Amino acid sequence: MVRSPLTLAALATAAVPDLDVVQVRLHGSAARSPGAVGAFDSALLIDRDDRALIIRVPTSQAAETEQSADLVALRALTVGNRSRLPFDVPQFVGQAPLSGTRAVVYEFLSGDSFDVDALTGHAGVSGSIGRAIAAVHGLPTAFVGTAGLPQQSAQECRTGTIALIDRAAATGYLPAALLRRWEQATDDDALWQFAPCVVHGSLSADSFLITEDSVSAVLGWSALSVGDPARDLHWLLASRGAAGEAAVAAYASARQGNDPRITQRAMLYAELELARWLLHGTDTRNQGIVDDAVAMLDGLVDTVHRSASHPLSPPTGPILDVAGVESMLAATPRGIPRRDTGGAMHTDAYNLSEFGGEFEDDDATGSGPASSSSSSSSDDVSTGAIGTVFDDSAVDRTDDQARTRSSSE
Repeated sequence: MVRSPLTLAALATAAVPDLDVVQVRLHGSAARSPGAVGAFDSALLIDRDDRALIIRVPTSQAAETEQSADLVALRALTVGNRSRLPFDVPQFVGQAPLSGTRAVVYEFLSGDSFDVDALTGHAGVSGSIGRAIAAVHGLPTAFVGTAGLPQQSAQECRTGTIALIDRAAATGYLPAALLRRWEQATDDDALWQFAPCVVHGSLSADSFLITEDSVSAVLGWSALSVGDPARDLHWLLASRGAAGEAAVAAYASARQGNDPRITQRAMLYAELELARWLLHGTDTRNQGIVDDAVAMLDGLVDTVHRSASHPLSPPTGPILDVAGVESMLAATPRGIPRRDTGGAMHTDAYNLSEFGGEFEDDDATGSGPASSSSSSSSDDVSTGAIGTVFDDSAVDRTDDQARTRSSSE
């Protein structure tokens, strides 16, 4: 049951000394859909000095854990760190205990939220998002360790990715072609040569507030850590059209291209979101989610097969003309077999666009476990590149359900 605005206002006065609330209204999912129960009960408050505040109360243990991590991160983002960012970050104001959890009050940050489709036709927004992410990645890393937040080396990021793939494979639902593809990526030493940096850790379209085509605030810092910068870019590669590419280009320009394989790792992480969704289904014993994940994984194979850009495997060398090929053959010693060093990968086949609408809610179901058998028939299809075309609704579904994150309440 959603707490009433008056109850939330009373909690706010207990959390913030001398707070005099003159206006209050529900905020977030309950405000958009009366009666809806989200991860938090929240309300927008206006005090006697016209200061706008947000109060949030977790409705589950997962939301409580997220809120606690968010508070640690916000405290770590000191005035000095915030001054390095071209946008606002939520400011903690006060808290009050409540039945085993707590109500937390923050300063309200103005701006408009948007979905991934809103990036299309807004080059200014795309560029601003890319530069905002670059600013986060440019923060000094020392404060993260001081605050006790997670820190991962490049090798630890690689090891964690391998562990995720192994868990997904152990379910028996992962198409063999995707397993081979992902294992090839984790076996590629060059792919994992990067300098870890400060990462937001749970970015999506909902993380950003936009004012006049520029990022005015970034929300949801519960996954702040030092790790792989590609984790903050994977959701952009799932957006349609050139908007996501423009944001990534703006990011690369701001970061001066010091990580040449970051896009390929981001693509890998984007694909692995489906593995996370599968594991969410198996961990919670929700067969509907498992069936949905199976259908999406089968679809991913077809998208990979049909696309011919941005391979995860090492890039090929320069293409020779006929004369160059003849010279190479003439110089090759006879009787010595030439090893195939191409970057081709073998994948199954599926079509992601056919199930994009199935990401709408937790209980959506896909084609079911039987889909895995249909994909196995195309395990020997050979492709050399992975696609960047993903259905954005599918990504929204995965981000909302496969992992916990803050909404822009």
